Parts: sequence; structure tokens; C-alpha cells
Amino acid sequence: MTYVETIKLRYDDLTKSEKKVADYVIGAGDKLINQTLTDVKKATGVGDATIVRFCQKLNYQGFSDLKIAIAKVAYKQDTAKESPDSYVDLVSNRLMDAIRSTSALVNVKDLNRGIELIHNAQRIFIFGVGSSGVTAMDMASRFLREGIQAEAITDSHYQAQNAALMNEHDLVIAFSLSGSTKDVFDSCKVAKQNGAKLIIVTNHLLSPIAKQGDVVLQTAVEELLMNGGSLSGKISQLCVCDLLITGYTITYHINSLKMRERVLRSIINKSMDYPFQEANFQFNGFFAI
Repeated sequence: MTYVETIKLRYDDLTKSEKKVADYVIGAGDKLINQTLTDVKKATGVGDATIVRFCQKLNYQGFSDLKIAIAKVAYKQDTAKESPDSYVDLVSNRLMDAIRSTSALVNVKDLNRGIELIHNAQRIFIFGVGSSGVTAMDMASRFLREGIQAEAITDSHYQAQNAALMNEHDLVIAFSLSGSTKDVFDSCKVAKQNGAKLIIVTNHLLSPIAKQGDVVLQTAVEELLMNGGSLSGKISQLCVCDLLITGYTITYHINSLKMRERVLRSIINKSMDYPFQEANFQFNGFFAI
């Protein structure tokens, strides 16, 4: 039995306030997955206790369990569209849509402000956990190839420790698709209290993490709980990374070719049985090792 069927079955047993929650949950559908208890409170005008009681009357332990039940339904509906004949086009279109949608959401003024913050920062830290942590590490690697030493931090304790020692000359670039990852929120809050500037990359402009940002850049892929870490979500984040880094090199006339050659020369002999020697190596600006 789905969560909607359960709500309809027990609807008459709910109080007036609980029925407000029930109506909202059915109307919101899978959009509820990315909402917090506070969001539901504001939308329905009821208290935390009422929402929790409503969930428990449906035999869920709490609000998080209800969200997981909704995510399961959404995931089944999503995967039901896939077939051996269609999944190649489906996946490809998702990735292309992620780039197109993210590009369409770009606010050039905010992007340029972010590029300026990168230029002015003495130290750059990139925060992310889970899938967003992978994006953070990728961005740090990209920065290196442009001559910028940025530190990707994916451990929540290490984020907190670094945030405690930041000052007004530091910059944090934080990734969170949901915008409500508690560990990242806590570290960003401390960093901001210490004067650091924040660039937030998230799906949700009104999320708790986004509200702390000096610059907020929006991604455009809604991830369900059951398929978190999807490639389309990561592609959307990487699109923003590329815009920031490319914009930085163009705006400040960075000799990208020279920087890339220096980085490549430092790792060129790390590949086993490389087909040519350093002596006759010529750099053409394109590499991936």
C-alpha cells in the first residue's frame, strides 16, 4: 500500500489539524522529499507535534520515514519509464537537460561576483559531503590546473576545524544539492561568523545553507532520496564549477596553457610505460591523466 492509499484509508480518523497535513502531503507529492519539517509547518499552519502524530498514525516513526515512503513511490515511477530500448536515450537526455537547465538558471551578476571572490581570496576551501564531496575534489583538481591551490574538504569534522580558524581573507565554496546538509550548514555558519566569504552551489535558493551565502549559484536537478548521487546531479554541479573556473581565467587573463603545462609536467612520469620520454614531450594544452 502506498503512502497516498494509507492516508486515504485513515483520513476519517485524523483530527482537523492532521487533515491539513494530509491534504498538503497528497498535494505536494514527491516535492515533499526535499522539504523540511519547518516547510510543512509554514505551509499548513500546524505545529511539529501535529505533523509527527500524523506520520505516526500512518505507522511511520516520523517525518523522515514518511519522506522515504514517498521517495520509494517516486523512484518506482521513475524507473518504470526505463526499458532496454529507451534507457540509453533517457540517461543521455537527463544529462543534457541538467546542463541546459543549469545554464538557464545562471545569474551572470552572481556568477561574476563569485569569480571576484575567487580572485580576492587568500585561501579557498571547498566543502561537500557524500556525492557533493566528489564534486568538491574535482573542483580542487580543476583549480590546480589553473594555478590555484584550493583545498577540498569532505570530512565534516575537518570542515568544522578549518571553519573555526577562518578569517575575512578566506573563501568557502560549498556544494549541497538539497541545501540542508547539516554538517555543511554547521561549518558554513562558523566560517561566516569568522568573516569568511561563502559561495553556495545548491538546487534550493531558500534553503538553510543558501541563506548564508554571499553568492548563491543554482543547480537544476531535483534528486530523489532513492537515487541520490546520480550523475545528472553531479553534472549540474560540475557545470557551475566550469563556469566559475573558466570565467575566472578569462576575466583575469590567466595564462591557462602555461599553468596546465606546469601541472602536467609534474605528473607526466607517473603513468607506467608512457609512450614517449620527457625529452621529446610537447604540450598542446589538452590532457587527462
